[in-house]
Amino acid sequence: MNRIDRYLLRELWLNFAATLAVLLMISLSGLLADLLSRIARGKVPASLLLSQLGLRLVDILPLMLPLALFIAAMMAISRLYRDSEMAVLAAAGVGPRRLLRSLLGLVLPVALVVGAASLWLAPAALRLSKDMIDTANKSLLVAGLEPGRFVELPGRHSVVYLADMSPDGSEFERLFVASERDGRIDIVTAESGELYAEALGEERYLGLSSGFRVEGALGQDDFRMMRFARNDIRVPDSEPSAMGSSERRDVLAELWQQRTPGAVAELHWRIGAPLAALLLGLIALPMARQPPRAARYGRLLLALLIYLVYLNFLLIGRSGLESGWVPGMLGLWWVHLPFAVLAAALLWSQVRPYRVARP
Repeated sequence: MNRIDRYLLRELWLNFAATLAVLLMISLSGLLADLLSRIARGKVPASLLLSQLGLRLVDILPLMLPLALFIAAMMAISRLYRDSEMAVLAAAGVGPRRLLRSLLGLVLPVALVVGAASLWLAPAALRLSKDMIDTANKSLLVAGLEPGRFVELPGRHSVVYLADMSPDGSEFERLFVASERDGRIDIVTAESGELYAEALGEERYLGLSSGFRVEGALGQDDFRMMRFARNDIRVPDSEPSAMGSSERRDVLAELWQQRTPGAVAELHWRIGAPLAALLLGLIALPMARQPPRAARYGRLLLALLIYLVYLNFLLIGRSGLESGWVPGMLGLWWVHLPFAVLAAALLWSQVRPYRVARP
């Protein structure tokens, strides 16, 4: 590469890094708020905040990187036109074809990263996230309970006290639980117990042995007292599997062999992410062309609109594949094809050779 190519690549990559950093900060704030809400409702153990934040960030990379690429390419190229640098480069023999070659030096590596994240990294992050939550929810220690302390269970309006606990946090001795709802109190004591999950692994229960239960309304004399040999109390819901369907957690080879509508929709969704990054990067070159001294962010709103239209059509197509009203053979190609035609037409209108009329 000569000096001009290095200059163009540097401008593209610097804009991409800055745009990605801004999008990452915005996404991190949203993910953090969502995780804190789940922790407050008892759906995610508080000790897994940072790990879950990182894994969720990997999951949204296939959506974030194409947008960062599209915005960065448009801002970098439009600045060249706006500051009349493209006019100087054209006088030196550097035209749209040379600029396209430099743009591919950004688009192709980013598309490869998007493909790796969409096909392998994001599903692996979802699997690891759910496995970590399932493992953590099997321990009372991670759930926030400690021996010798009164602990409030989030989302249950209950206070729990444990006198002793096993090292792995799965068994306990001498338990006290007090809860209040709608003016009624419910007090449960037990000599011993354990924490276990149901067969599907989405609900957690405290299995209590040899205890008493007192229930009644405050200020009234209708209290009931029961003695039990075994009593199960549901603790706050664990993180549901809605974070990713079973198809989202399947590896690529398994998706390829399956024929269910959900597997077909997930497979086309994963393949579509790098293809969308490539098409958006190519569309950015002709769309960024503008006259000198134009508004700095004049085309940014148009870029966001194109990305949102593309993304919404992909989401509609994925939903149609899952529900069955879009044929599996059609997949999401009907969404990518118009944008591929648009990219080819716009690029050809800008880089096609012009014939000089002879006198």
